[in-house]
Amino acid sequence: MSSYRDLEIYKISFDLAIKVHNISLKLPQFELYEQGNQIRRASKRISETIVEGYGRKRYKDEFIRFLIFAHSSSDEVTSQIVMLDRLYPEFEDWKELLKEYEELGKKINSFIQFVEREWISKK
Repeated sequence: MSSYRDLEIYKISFDLAIKVHNISLKLPQFELYEQGNQIRRASKRISETIVEGYGRKRYKDEFIRFLIFAHSSSDEVTSQIVMLDRLYPEFEDWKELLKEYEELGKKINSFIQFVEREWISKK
């Protein structure tokens, strides 16, 4: 890995953030700055937190801490998707996004476990 861009979890989270952004803009006008803004910010925070953690990869514990933050943000987006699906069931996109975010959460968790087992800190 020569860059955070090589991480599968980064690539997936970045692409999903773009999807969330575009889908959320279809919400009713009054929701654009309420739930829409919240889910856009949370979804973008996942990839950004992965980037920040990768910048600290030299320190295993720091890297893991940021990966856990990214996982937490993924859980937050999942919760918001469930809420939006209940509020606006006419948007079929939420169901597919939910599956993709659940898969992302699993991948982040697996990567955290990999880093815990295999990562060598440089002090």
